[in-house]
Amino acid sequence: MSAGTLPEVLDAWRMVAARRGFEGTLPLSALERLVEVLSDDEGEVHYAIEFDRDALQVPYVEVRLQAALPLTCQRTLQRFLQPVQLAQRLALLPAGTDLEAAEAGLPEGYEPLPLPPDGALRPQELVEDELILAVPVVPISPGSEAVERDWSPPREDAAKASPFAALEALKKRD
Repeated sequence: MSAGTLPEVLDAWRMVAARRGFEGTLPLSALERLVEVLSDDEGEVHYAIEFDRDALQVPYVEVRLQAALPLTCQRTLQRFLQPVQLAQRLALLPAGTDLEAAEAGLPEGYEPLPLPPDGALRPQELVEDELILAVPVVPISPGSEAVERDWSPPREDAAKASPFAALEALKKRD
């Protein structure tokens, strides 16, 4: 596995044949799509990307990531760090593959990754995609208390809001 800078574009099929791997860190600020959902761009992600074939000869890329994503808690509106540690194995599929059929034939734990005809893969985008998927839909800081309160509107407001209030008023006139 080589450390250092991550190439911008890789030929996935050559990487599988060579059983190559890459390891290093990327600043969160370099991941433009991810930064849009973060509270700020401070921090970095440690990545390990490995290309190989499994025992069934399925070509894959395995992405392992470790990061602390700065998010805004939706309860407290305070910044907090969401720890992310994941490992995802993606089966490399040639261009034009029937995704539904290919996905059904994949071993347990694999996700399909269709490649363009030239086999080009942008590893930084791969890292960014996996981190975006790891961001919770509603970020909530661990340990923050749920805001719960019983609230019911005053009777007169509830009567005004009722769709049957107007019918009741007509009924009273008769």
